[in-house]
Amino acid sequence: MAPSSRNLVVWLHVVTSVGWMSQALALLALTFHGWVTGDRGAYAMADLLDNHVLLHLANASILTGIMLSAMTRWGFFRYWWVLTKFVITLSQLYVAIFLLSPRLTELAEGRRDSDPALIAGTLLMASAIAFQAWLSVAKPWRRTPWAEARFDVPAPTRWATGLTLTAPVLDYLLAEVVLGHAAPLFATLTVVGYPVWRGVRLARRVPT
Repeated sequence: MAPSSRNLVVWLHVVTSVGWMSQALALLALTFHGWVTGDRGAYAMADLLDNHVLLHLANASILTGIMLSAMTRWGFFRYWWVLTKFVITLSQLYVAIFLLSPRLTELAEGRRDSDPALIAGTLLMASAIAFQAWLSVAKPWRRTPWAEARFDVPAPTRWATGLTLTAPVLDYLLAEVVLGHAAPLFATLTVVGYPVWRGVRLARRVPT
């Protein structure tokens, strides 16, 4: 991967990851304030940030992280620290989509009185993102047993890098301007389409 292109993707990944963590901390402060004071406005503000800011930052962070693994020698299953980040990310998606966000919406709409579990879950989310940042910097542990001795990575095409950088913007516009709700269509097409393209490219290299 060309250094300039890689730097842009890394930059976007860092910015969106830090933004994701900062919004998780903002949600923590607002939900704690609402729990202590009973102020419904705090829950409404937290719900607004969750649906219109945090969600988009999280999608962009996940997209760029996956694509950095796919487009570089790190891969998905070659290093324990990368695999750990991947497992944590999937866990965060499940907890955020199916547990935290619905509870926050219920609090904002007055259908739930209080929920200390939401505070704990939000704190865990911010802590998990911070731990993932440490993994990216320290890169601890050895390679996994599934790491091939030789690992060829085709040079990413301009469309792959370009779509990685523009998909978050396109998904944001699709959600906020057209649909009115989150729909990471372009991110999904990117993270699915590129590995398929790479697999076909590598298969053509295998001698018959």
